[in-house]
Amino acid sequence: MSIHFYSHGACREVTGSKHFLAFDDAVIQLDCGMFQGKRAEAYRKNLSLPFDPRQVRSVILSHAHFDHSGALPVLAKQGFTGNIFATSATRDVANVILLDSAHIQAKDAEHIHFKNDHKLAPVVKVFEPIYDTSDVMATMSQFVTLDYHRPFSPLPGVRADFFDAGHILGSALVRVVTDGGQVIGFSGDLGRKGLPIIRDPETLPELDYLILEGTYGNRLHKPIDTARQELASLIHKALERKSKIIIPAFTVERTQELIYLIHQLLDDRTIPEIPIFVDSPMAVSATAIFKIHPECFDEETRSDFVTNHLDPFGFDQIRYVTTRTDSVAINSFKGPAIIISASGMAESGRILHHLVNHVGNPDNIVAIVGFMAEHTLGRKLVERAPEVRIFGQRYPVRAEIATLNAFSGHADYGEITSWVTRLDLSRLKKVFLVHGEPASLENLRSELLRAGVKAVEIVEYDRRYELN
Repeated sequence: MSIHFYSHGACREVTGSKHFLAFDDAVIQLDCGMFQGKRAEAYRKNLSLPFDPRQVRSVILSHAHFDHSGALPVLAKQGFTGNIFATSATRDVANVILLDSAHIQAKDAEHIHFKNDHKLAPVVKVFEPIYDTSDVMATMSQFVTLDYHRPFSPLPGVRADFFDAGHILGSALVRVVTDGGQVIGFSGDLGRKGLPIIRDPETLPELDYLILEGTYGNRLHKPIDTARQELASLIHKALERKSKIIIPAFTVERTQELIYLIHQLLDDRTIPEIPIFVDSPMAVSATAIFKIHPECFDEETRSDFVTNHLDPFGFDQIRYVTTRTDSVAINSFKGPAIIISASGMAESGRILHHLVNHVGNPDNIVAIVGFMAEHTLGRKLVERAPEVRIFGQRYPVRAEIATLNAFSGHADYGEITSWVTRLDLSRLKKVFLVHGEPASLENLRSELLRAGVKAVEIVEYDRRYELN
């Protein structure tokens, strides 16, 4: 059996993960994410896949984040009919994310059509939805769910299983084993030790090859405990200014982590009471999913839920907002408040409306708590752009921009190297680096070689790598 590995996404970039293992002529796809970046480029790349989905026999989904799962309906619409293997929590979260994506695509197009039709602003190009809710529901019928450490067969002659990646709820490391004894690992997105709510990443058994993410391959994070201190400091600042903290946050994991930490800060009286708005219907649904998957929790969170019968995601100061009317009303709320909204990279959804209303006020704070890919609105804020374009109009950025990298759910290069060196390096033939910008991947390559990994390759788009 000849085995080849190649990628059609997340090569020298951090978006649109699509990786492939070809066993003779049978293809397994690892993740199927949406590309995010410059709007026209992203639309073009997402609308038409650069490979034939009919040739894909099955998909193994490491986790539900949009840049890893968001293009699954496109894959199915264009001819993929096989199984999508995932953990139960990943399936539930992906269902929410994909339905929300379909809704946002429809609403954003509707919003631009309305402004163009009523000449409320200069005419802006409308990007029609790539898929709708019926496409999502059809795609969800193709999911097959499995627990961690439960072997399954994505192809005849090939077995696979999941290990906990410690990144988001249900996230998985993937191990693929052929009948001939070849073992290939895929990190998906590798998490960190000590993250709130979820368990630490597991170590994979011995591998011949590893496909490894390098999002933070040239950075070291602050200790996770620093996240509490930084968040508390920002909240005190907002209270003194009587201003708003606007937080673009991924609705899965990051939003729940923020809620969980704020709850802890209130309970131990580190901060006084402050209104908190979670303005995302998807976040409401995702938080409900957390409550039905305690098998993914670490001991502290499981104790709160199961033993002490507490709800870490529900307390007096928090208000979950679902309707558009209530969302609009937040912008007229007087006094200090925290507004957590999606999308995480500030590319779509309700966060755009909150930024329009608050980014021009120097008393307000925009808190960045996750990775922002190149060319996204979130990245422009991180880089302190003097103005940003939202819905075709320019807005000056006068709000304070605070980047809190201690919140990251991705391992940094020290954590990645430590995790890799727990593998059997005498057996590991090569590491393939994906899901990182060039400088990150180059540095991570050097770190891994220095730590004793035999060979490290930075993956090039659509290049075929033989695994022998």
